[in-house]
Amino acid sequence: MPEYITELQVSWNEDDEEKFTKEGFSKIPVNLNKGTGGNTIYLWYKKGTGSGISTIQFSFSQEMTNGLFEAGYTKIPKNLNEGAGRDEIYLWYSKSEKNVPIVDIDVTEDADAEAQKFKDGWERLACDLNRNAGGNLIYLFVKREKQTYISEIMTTVDCSGDGDKFKNGYIRVDENTNRGAKERGSTTPTIFLWYRLSTFPKDAYRDLKVSTNQSECEMYEQKGYKKVEQNLNEGTGGNKVYLWYKKADSNNPIKAVTVITNIPGAVEPYQRAGVKIIQESLNTGNNGVFIYVCFNQ
Repeated sequence: MPEYITELQVSWNEDDEEKFTKEGFSKIPVNLNKGTGGNTIYLWYKKGTGSGISTIQFSFSQEMTNGLFEAGYTKIPKNLNEGAGRDEIYLWYSKSEKNVPIVDIDVTEDADAEAQKFKDGWERLACDLNRNAGGNLIYLFVKREKQTYISEIMTTVDCSGDGDKFKNGYIRVDENTNRGAKERGSTTPTIFLWYRLSTFPKDAYRDLKVSTNQSECEMYEQKGYKKVEQNLNEGTGGNKVYLWYKKADSNNPIKAVTVITNIPGAVEPYQRAGVKIIQESLNTGNNGVFIYVCFNQ
């Protein structure tokens, strides 16, 4: 019988570490707060043949929690940024049969390691666990029991309908495509990409594009791409930005998708690793963080 990741815990101090060691947990030896000056924080896990964890999500705002509660996700009530200030980040997980169980889990602490891990077929969760706190780039990676493929991508605005999407097996890309973008005198919507996985290559997307102007929209439409009907730059005053996908004309199914931010030194390692990065920022034309979609085939 395969062994799955069946339990997760977070330690804030040596007492927690001693407790989880006695309970049979294994520690991932990467400080989730590395470089911030906050608590030394570690992620712990157990493996077993019982019901496995199939989805892990993060929240860094109150609105992100509502759908997770509604869908019955389990929250680990320990801030992963404890002592560092800025965003409060929490880990949530589900054992829903809507997704393939997770058999391995790991954490990276620099862009070179994460780029290579993504290229090697691991699924990257898009929330930097040091988000807005400085320090190292810290990302969680998972590996599933079976190979999976991206079969659908959609969006939400201001976390509307999150609960239904979680219940139906969608996975939220936990980074706001409008991150850092603000239009004077207005409230900027929070926009998230979501994807759904399939174990069948025939269901998979084969290519992704991003348009930042009307001529690019027309070009991708003529080439047979389909548009995800949500301006990923809505409310920012920037360009209208859309994600496009195609399910034909290639024998290479997309296995994983994520977004990366243009924090110094973050993009180049992905390019060196041979990961496909769409060069148009999701924040084109505004004052927000440069955010790029990348995918692995």
